[in-house]
Amino acid sequence: MNRSSFLLTGFSGLEKQYPWISIPFTSIYAVVLAGNCMVLHVIWTEPSLHQPMFYFLAMLALTDLCMGLSTVHTVLGILWGLVQEISLDSCIAQSYFIHGLSFMESSVLLAMAFDRYIAICNPLRYSSILTNSRIVKIGFTILGRSFFFITPAIIRLKLFHYCHPHILSHSFCLHQDLLRIACSDIKFNSYYALMLVICTLLLDAILILISYILILKSVLAIASQEERRKSFQTCISHVCAVLVFYIPIISLTMVHRFGKHLSPIVPVLVGNIYILFPPLMNPIIYSVKTKQIRRRILRLVFLKAC
Repeated sequence: MNRSSFLLTGFSGLEKQYPWISIPFTSIYAVVLAGNCMVLHVIWTEPSLHQPMFYFLAMLALTDLCMGLSTVHTVLGILWGLVQEISLDSCIAQSYFIHGLSFMESSVLLAMAFDRYIAICNPLRYSSILTNSRIVKIGFTILGRSFFFITPAIIRLKLFHYCHPHILSHSFCLHQDLLRIACSDIKFNSYYALMLVICTLLLDAILILISYILILKSVLAIASQEERRKSFQTCISHVCAVLVFYIPIISLTMVHRFGKHLSPIVPVLVGNIYILFPPLMNPIIYSVKTKQIRRRILRLVFLKAC
């Protein structure tokens, strides 16, 4: 193996089963790409969906689509027997997009929580607060926040000397995985990455929780049972999306921190869930739970079938 390349890890011990394992993974990627493209297409082509809530949903779908595209070549490449190694530059680029897109998804979920908070707690000012120009500014802020601050840590990966065995823990590249095999001083990257996680993922989770506490307080003050039900109904999809995003991230963190004695298959499986579960489930959740999206997708499918 070349000194500037790294060995990607598939499902160790199951190499003979890769043709069979590749079938569900290929199907999942097909659903990820088709599902998110369909959500984007429906929002783009349907004028009645040109509203703040659906603009944020489009941002979420675009993020999930990019996450799928950034990992498909290595995950399926291993299972199809096409890829075993990845160069340092490609590995750094992939880790940049994976972590940037994770922070972006967290930021979009926070923006969606803010959208639900305004819609339920201050409905009369909803359209004046979330104007098109303000949504564009929020979008660019999310993009900058997600990719700008991770750049110093990612650039430093290129400067490190990697003397430990060049074997990665997953079928894709992560920042913490490259730190594990580096022999250089990694203190800056370790502390900086921890600070980023606290200031983005953890802070976003706390703000989302606060927004839902305020939403719950506002909804419980509504006298009408039917109005309460409708208010809660508008939040179900977002709550599901939040759980679908944060549970795999917490699981992967726990496995990396405390799972050193687990089977090598476990971190690979949890890593793939972290990468694929949110992009797979979000289009399904919003297609099932959001009436406007569901109707347009069904109409689109039936029109194509005819």
